[in-house]
Amino acid sequence: MRQRWSADRANAWYRSLTWPVGCNFIPSTAINQLEMWQEETFDPETIERELGWAAGLGMNTARVFLHDLAWQSGPERFKDRVGRYLDIARGRGIRTILVLFDDCWYPDPKAGPQPAPRPGLHNSGWVQSPGARAAADPAQRGRLEEYVRDVAGSFAGDDRVLMWDLYNELGNFFLPVLSLPWYRRIPKLAAALTAFLLLPPPTLPLFRDALSWIRDVGPSQPVTAAVWIANARLNREIIESSDIVTFHNYKHAGNLAAQIGELKKHGRPLLCTEYLARNAGSRFETCLPVLKNENVGCCSWGLVSGKTQTIYSWADRGGGREPAVWYHDIFRKDGTPFDAGEAAFIRRITDAGLRA
Repeated sequence: MRQRWSADRANAWYRSLTWPVGCNFIPSTAINQLEMWQEETFDPETIERELGWAAGLGMNTARVFLHDLAWQSGPERFKDRVGRYLDIARGRGIRTILVLFDDCWYPDPKAGPQPAPRPGLHNSGWVQSPGARAAADPAQRGRLEEYVRDVAGSFAGDDRVLMWDLYNELGNFFLPVLSLPWYRRIPKLAAALTAFLLLPPPTLPLFRDALSWIRDVGPSQPVTAAVWIANARLNREIIESSDIVTFHNYKHAGNLAAQIGELKKHGRPLLCTEYLARNAGSRFETCLPVLKNENVGCCSWGLVSGKTQTIYSWADRGGGREPAVWYHDIFRKDGTPFDAGEAAFIRRITDAGLRA
């Protein structure tokens, strides 16, 4: 197995980049990763239009989630679609972080037509990859190994790919429960789930295997996974497995600055691959200056309000009208920003106005 990059190699790689700034991207016409990538619903026209809006803000990076079931349905055609997406993104001056696995939201993904959004619910149809049961099933290991080796191997030297994000929010199985408004009002339940989240996650063996598989492939791009919860043992393993230190922060700018200070002790480049929760105090106007001043790359959550419905918060329980303050996302489907002043601020801090 090839080794983790040295800190010198990682820092030299990062110095070669323009400040990476962008968003987590899924087209507004897709409810989840499967709908984005399946042949019947792949939507290059919307992808091109919406990435154009991102580029207009000065964004040069997109973080995009893949799905093993979309690959399984036809590996070569799936990779053709990934290549077409990468061409579109490169044409807009955007390089992509590709995410291979994900523990978040609903645990039983199925290929084929995806459900319609449930009105007012944040990520009402987002699915895990490969899903908790598949991750624990020894009979699935060969398929998952082939997925990682095939996809990473096919794009291992591709400069359209900025980085490989091996596993999103390892162990975060409880978002549907943690987002419920009554969750914190039941102390025993809250304590039990919090304690469970501090245990080694049941998908940790898959993470370790996937790390071995992608190291064997030896991509020219760095490999990472993000720290997302205050689980010291898990975070240590994730960071020690990563070439570049990545993290998620949905809190106010002071908390973000403190986390950056702690993570800089590892002596490696930093990228915040998820932030922006306006109602929780994570905002462009307060957080982007911290990220830029500290030379930390960043991807906010969401771009265009669409079928993922992430303008609603994790705690919104459905049926409501459009919130006065969007939780995530930047644009409406017609390309107008939720907040024109905020969009102008993003363009200023990325120097997009100077390049126009």
